[in-house]
Amino acid sequence: MNAPGLRIAAVVLLVVLGIWAGARVHLIRGLAQSHPGVVAVPAGIASAPNPSDLAHAPEGAAPDGQLPPPKIPDRLPQFSLEDRAGKATSIGSFDGKSLIINFWATWCAPCLREVPLLERLDAEWAGRGFSVVGIAVDHRDKVREFADRFKIGYPLLIGEQDALEAAAAFGVETPVFPFTVFTDRRGEVVALFIGELHQPQADLILSEVQSLNSGLVQLPAARRAIEEGLRALMAPHAG
Repeated sequence: MNAPGLRIAAVVLLVVLGIWAGARVHLIRGLAQSHPGVVAVPAGIASAPNPSDLAHAPEGAAPDGQLPPPKIPDRLPQFSLEDRAGKATSIGSFDGKSLIINFWATWCAPCLREVPLLERLDAEWAGRGFSVVGIAVDHRDKVREFADRFKIGYPLLIGEQDALEAAAAFGVETPVFPFTVFTDRRGEVVALFIGELHQPQADLILSEVQSLNSGLVQLPAARRAIEEGLRALMAPHAG
């Protein structure tokens, strides 16, 4: 990708039947290394792992470092992480809501740029049964200082290795941030979006989730519409 901005803004949709290839979860200290961004690839296929990830590929991996592709879960995995106050909070406490689950870290520049958009989404969609939940894969003190400074209003759950394990439960086993999971009100995983989220992509996905919640479409049709819509949004930037 030639344009520097596209290296950061490029995204890829991983629907539940998509593929993920990459390296296993690093310890949190490994996540502090900088990453060049997410490379654009066709929708339904994950970005390639970074060279630094391949150095940690486990025994039995293919020569290029790829692992057998795990499936992204059909339903929201259950996990608990501490909130800003240090209280263990289950993702299940948001049952009945459609979730926008954003995995991020304070050292990740694209993650930080997403915060104003996530704030807007949380405010604009709350009345329609949606909630943003930030999953900070980082040290607690850094997350709390950042959240206080920028007055993040949506719920935050914080962890290090346990947050990495939550990411792995969605099939994301290499430290590629940010990524955002969208679920419907029944807890079904509708889409997983890797890379910096922007308003057009968010509007597209949330519109389909809302149609799904209203019974206007079925889950397979919603996933297809999202995949095709994101591919169309990316088309002007291809090549």
